[in-house]
Amino acid sequence: MTLRLTVESRAWREHVRNVVATFGDVLPVVKGNGYGFGCAELMPHAQAISSNVAVGTVYELADVAASQRAFVLTPVGVGVGDVARRDAVLAIASMHDLGVLKQLGVANPVVIKIESSMHRYGITTTEAAELRKRAEAAGHQVVAWSVHLPLAGSDADHADEAIAIAGGLATDLPLHLSHIGAAVQRVRASTAHHVVVRTGTHLWLGDKSMVALHADVIAIRAATYGTAGYRATQISAGTDTRLVMVGCGSSHGVGALDDGHSPFHFARQRLAMLEPPHMHTTMLCGSDNLYPHEGDWVDVQQPMTRVYPDVIAWR
Repeated sequence: MTLRLTVESRAWREHVRNVVATFGDVLPVVKGNGYGFGCAELMPHAQAISSNVAVGTVYELADVAASQRAFVLTPVGVGVGDVARRDAVLAIASMHDLGVLKQLGVANPVVIKIESSMHRYGITTTEAAELRKRAEAAGHQVVAWSVHLPLAGSDADHADEAIAIAGGLATDLPLHLSHIGAAVQRVRASTAHHVVVRTGTHLWLGDKSMVALHADVIAIRAATYGTAGYRATQISAGTDTRLVMVGCGSSHGVGALDDGHSPFHFARQRLAMLEPPHMHTTMLCGSDNLYPHEGDWVDVQQPMTRVYPDVIAWR
């Protein structure tokens, strides 16, 4: 039972090099499921790019080598009992966040998150100087401004927004930007800030033709009964109906596509799911006209940012 990620090694490595060359100063991001590769797998690649790396939360600091400086992208929050590394650069987006760090009794360096048009985390540019002043008074070294731009819109739109935001911030701190693309060069030409591109999805998954997901076929049954599966789902029983059990499921992060369709394909045709993926197995339906055999592999169409493959095949 296996969900396998296959990577075309040479093309993937060339893509990563090209992204770094295009963006210039890059802060690689390795967080969550490690973009399908796993954080432990990506960390050495990130270290080859920069001595700095960004992670999602303080719980992911364990994956960062002692020789790397870690930037934590999400504000700590009141649920955290401890920050494992006192050298980690934490994120603050409000006076409340600063108070949380005081309650934790830590004096880690920080970046200040600035509100973008995404309106998630971030303080306004008019309040940024005061938050910086209070952070420094509390013993925190403020190392950068941080702006998380939305995915919606063009690179040109993102550059316009970044330039407008930068205009309200002191230029003695670097400006960390996400989702800016090649338009970062226009931002650099339009501001006195040192601009760092924070990138994860584009860096590791920019060209999806280089990666593929497959699941192995564990068992095939002829459906000679009226129901099957956890939920006793009705099936059209017949001598030409096949139940196909494949070795991946919800424990791998695999689910139906956003439109409800099955993510499984064989011979370039979609295989219907009998029921939603469950834990380590998904039950599919096929017929004499289209079904794989035990030991075959089926294609799995899933966002890489939510899957947990069992193995990676570097080709």
